[in-house]
Amino acid sequence: MAHAQETGTSPLQPPGAAALMVPAAGGSAMERQDIRAELVPRRYTTIAAEIGAKISRIDVPEGGRFKAGQTLVTLDCGLQQAQSQKARAALAAADRTYAANKRLAQLNSVGKVELEVSEAEANKARAEVSLAAIVLDKCRIEAPFNGRVAEQRVRPQQYVQPGQAMLEILDDSALELSFIVPSKWLIWLKPDQHFQVVIDETGKTYPAKVQRIGARVDPVSQSIKLTAVIDGNFSELMAGMSGKVLMAPPSGS
Repeated sequence: MAHAQETGTSPLQPPGAAALMVPAAGGSAMERQDIRAELVPRRYTTIAAEIGAKISRIDVPEGGRFKAGQTLVTLDCGLQQAQSQKARAALAAADRTYAANKRLAQLNSVGKVELEVSEAEANKARAEVSLAAIVLDKCRIEAPFNGRVAEQRVRPQQYVQPGQAMLEILDDSALELSFIVPSKWLIWLKPDQHFQVVIDETGKTYPAKVQRIGARVDPVSQSIKLTAVIDGNFSELMAGMSGKVLMAPPSGS
């Protein structure tokens, strides 16, 4: 099982500060600075209202955990339920009219146009029922994946508009490290390359490995973005933590 190491160095500087890491004279400014990394969730999103309604309850509070498919927010949809009942009643009436006209058509007692119109009305009513069912489904917002509520932006009994953000959620089951390095490192840097990172908030050193290399080099800073993953499970780590990457070019590079 992977484990973190306590660091015995002096207190780390804050994310915006820089310290000598690769002291070779003539190196780029980035090479002479700390390589800073941030822990980010692999999946995160904003849960927004799709219809205008009052919030009945928030089923998972800020900081709470949830499973995929679990209800996060329940809206008060009494009006939408009434509209659904109305649509079903209209469908029942339209189906009865169409069925009666089909029997009359067999007896040549109703015109072809009237029969087709009653059929169209029945199909229209059926579509209204389907629409009402879709709207009712939006009254209960379910979690798209396992995770936690990072931020709650609304409160119970508050009326929300379509598109209004309600919850920020994230999947913290796999945290990634995001950082930039000099583009000249591409000569020796490869996916799955192992290194270590010191996280400021815990003061510990963790094993990590490169997962993805960015698709484009920034020509101004001559840098490229890397995405890495912590190699192991450490319950104390949280999204938003940051630290110093312990990675340097091999000698002679």
